[in-house]
Amino acid sequence: MFEQRIKPLEVAQRLRVSRKSACRWHQLWRDGGIEVLDPRGPSGSRCRLSPRCPDKLAAYLEEGPAARGWVEDRVWTAARVATPVGRKFHVSYGVSGATRPMHRLGFSPQVPVRRVAERDEEAVKVWKEATWAEAKGPGRSAGAASASRTGQASPAGRPEAGPGDDADTPRSCR
Repeated sequence: MFEQRIKPLEVAQRLRVSRKSACRWHQLWRDGGIEVLDPRGPSGSRCRLSPRCPDKLAAYLEEGPAARGWVEDRVWTAARVATPVGRKFHVSYGVSGATRPMHRLGFSPQVPVRRVAERDEEAVKVWKEATWAEAKGPGRSAGAASASRTGQASPAGRPEAGPGDDADTPRSCR
């Protein structure tokens, strides 16, 4: 685009990037040509697993959490993946770091639903329909109050004339 004499601001709009980025690219292009604009590959830290490990990890995750002892809810959480990755591949990941190799392999960490074993779904439904509706109440209408702390008072509450006001001058010109 720069070779076609398109301005950096238009490049930014077309590519949906910031003007600052487009101007920086333009400066790099002017100083070093198109070669300096070649992508350098993915950013961020490199994967700490060896090249063979992702396939093994994928097979491990495919077996499911039940194969590793988590039978109550059968979901892979980030914490559940971090521990065995450290044991199996000798790579230490924190809980948030364990999500990166999972995402690369097409998995997403899950959050288990925590419910008591004695939960009575019918009783919960009845409570929501009767008790919660009553406790919640009807609420307030949208026009009942102003949401602005700095909003002006209504015109009805303003004095008609103040000191120094001329009654012949329209209010918009005072």
